[in-house]
Amino acid sequence: MSLEDGPLDPFLGDPDDPAALLEDTDPAEPLSDGERADVAADLAELEQFRSTLGPVGVDGITVECGDCGEQHFFGWDLMAANLRALLGEGRTHVHEPAYSPDRDAYVTWDYARGYTDAVNTLSKRR
Repeated sequence: MSLEDGPLDPFLGDPDDPAALLEDTDPAEPLSDGERADVAADLAELEQFRSTLGPVGVDGITVECGDCGEQHFFGWDLMAANLRALLGEGRTHVHEPAYSPDRDAYVTWDYARGYTDAVNTLSKRR
């Protein structure tokens, strides 16, 4: 297993895994060609964000959850693993929320895009 697969499940192989209580009866709908292209583009863009923002201390992306309305914090590896799971399985994996994240170390997708675009634009002027 590589880091690209995401973090290891701490309950992997545990017969008392609490996730066993979750019923996954509905198979994921396959992504359309357009949706697959969008997710692949997001994955490529995420790698640009990571290479630009990681060295200046940004740990990942924050996303407002549509279900609970709260901010969720995704490290670079977890966000990439979620996007790869969408491409492969049509859904993201269940994961624990970040424990006490440093909120200042995460940025929104739009912020990451703007920052990365600015850095790329300025580097072309030199």
